[in-house]
Amino acid sequence: MSGMKRRLADQEERTRVAIALGDLDGSGIDILCQCNRCGHCAVVPTATLTHRLGPALPVPDVGARMRCTGCGARDVVTSPAWPTADRPWFPPA
Repeated sequence: MSGMKRRLADQEERTRVAIALGDLDGSGIDILCQCNRCGHCAVVPTATLTHRLGPALPVPDVGARMRCTGCGARDVVTSPAWPTADRPWFPPA
């Protein structure tokens, strides 16, 4: 990657802001949790996490407060469960 392209990419990365739980609450988009140790995956309702952890917590930071139900590890990564072709999203009624 050229120097200019690298600087632009670095600048863009610094200006990104992680989405918070409160931003997703009520949107119908849940949180995808994946264990880095055993690969276990689960989808947790955003409303549940918002109630327990608060609306200001960024979604990537949720994983640091979770434990895998498959192996018990605390090495969990979280992200919004964006809709895909095999997991379509329908807005709440």
